[in-house]
Amino acid sequence: MRIAYVCYNSEGKYPIIEEENTLLLKYLQQKGLDIHKVIWSDPAVDWQQYDLAVLKAPWDYFDKFPQFKQWLHKLEQLQVKLLNPVPVVRWNSDKHYLHDIEEAGLPIIPSVFIEKGEEPNLAAYFETFNTDTLIIKPAVSGGAKNTILLTRDTLEAISPGIRKLLEEESFLVQPFIREIQTEGEWSLLFFGGQYSHTILKTAATGDFRVQHIHGGSVHPMEAPEALRELAQQYINKFANDCLYARVDGVMIEGRFALMELELIEPYLYLFTHQQGYENYYKALVELM
Repeated sequence: MRIAYVCYNSEGKYPIIEEENTLLLKYLQQKGLDIHKVIWSDPAVDWQQYDLAVLKAPWDYFDKFPQFKQWLHKLEQLQVKLLNPVPVVRWNSDKHYLHDIEEAGLPIIPSVFIEKGEEPNLAAYFETFNTDTLIIKPAVSGGAKNTILLTRDTLEAISPGIRKLLEEESFLVQPFIREIQTEGEWSLLFFGGQYSHTILKTAATGDFRVQHIHGGSVHPMEAPEALRELAQQYINKFANDCLYARVDGVMIEGRFALMELELIEPYLYLFTHQQGYENYYKALVELM
C-alpha cells in the first residue's frame, strides 16, 4: 500500500512541528511502510497513485480554506482514503462543531458565535458570560491566529478591528478562563481511539497562549483516571474512527471543560512518551 504523508509547505516556519513530522515519517518508513511526504496544496501531486493519505500537518489549511475544501472533495472523488476521514475533517475544520459536542451533553467552554457580516454588540458578551475579559477567535483557525483578548477597558479601541475581521469570516466568543494562566491547558492524545499520553501546557509569563510556538511550556503528565474517562467520551462520540485525536481543555473549579477537539493537524507531542511513535504506528496499521 502506497501512503501519502500529508504536510504543508512549511519553509522552516515552525521548526518544532517540522521536527516531529520528520521523525514520525522516518519511524514509519523504518517500520517498512511505503509512505512519502507530500504537500496537500501542491497542484502537481498525482493523488491517484496513493491508496491512503495520512493527514499529518496541513498547518496552513485555515489560510487556504476554500482550496482545502476543494482538496477534500477531490480525494473523495478519487476514492483516496484519508485518515482522519474526510467527513470528520470537514466537521472539525470549523469550530461550530462545538455546538454538536455541547448538544451531546459533553462539557465545553461556554461559546457564542458571531457570524460573518453581523454587527454584534460586543459589550453585551461581558454580561452574557459574567466576565471582564473575553477571548475572540475565528471559527476557522489554528495556532492562535487572530485570537484576540478583549477587556472592558480595551473594548472601544479594539472593536473596529474586530468588526473589520467579521466582514471576512465568522468568530467565536468565549469568556477568558483564568485557569489557563494559573493551571494550564490539558491535552490528551489518542491513537485509533485508544488513549496514549497526556501533556499539560502552560503559558509564558504575561501571555495567555499556551502553544509552544508562542513561548508556552510542555509538561508530560499522568492524567487522572476520571479525566481520561471523560476524554474517552469525546473520542467515542466524535473521533472513534480516527487515526489520531487530541482532546484539549482546562479544569475550571475542578471540572474539565473542552476547549477544542483537534482532529486535523494537532501537534502530537510524541517525544513526551516512550511509546508515542509506536502507538501511532500500531493505530495506523489497524486502519490501513
